[in-house]
Amino acid sequence: MTLLLLEALGALIILVLIVWWTMFSGRPNGELPPHDGTDPVDRDKK
Repeated sequence: MTLLLLEALGALIILVLIVWWTMFSGRPNGELPPHDGTDPVDRDKK
């Protein structure tokens, strides 16, 4: 039973690390820049 729980915990940790990596990889400060509304596509939607 303990081995099963350790495997489940390991899988959960790996899943969290994969999600964390895909969310924040490639972004300079980890967040998207604020939206200023200057995109021409956004103006067409109004």
